[in-house]
Amino acid sequence: MAKTSKRHTTGNIITTKSPFGSHADMVVPPEEYHNNNRIYKNRGIHIISDEEAVCKDDRGYYITLKNRLDNGLADPKRYSGR
Repeated sequence: MAKTSKRHTTGNIITTKSPFGSHADMVVPPEEYHNNNRIYKNRGIHIISDEEAVCKDDRGYYITLKNRLDNGLADPKRYSGR
């Protein structure tokens, strides 16, 4: 059987620079992530290290490494299942 992909859904508009990469303009303060993230409220805190950054895209918040910002490559932490 053929494998189907849910890469694009008709009607979804991407408001970021790219659909898969992480960019510096997507970075938000960790406090915003903790205040708006229900996982944090239910399970405890994720301590953001110096090498990590909290980003927000059209689907929500995610934590990625700072070296993934503006490098031109896809960020696995962004497009993987959350």
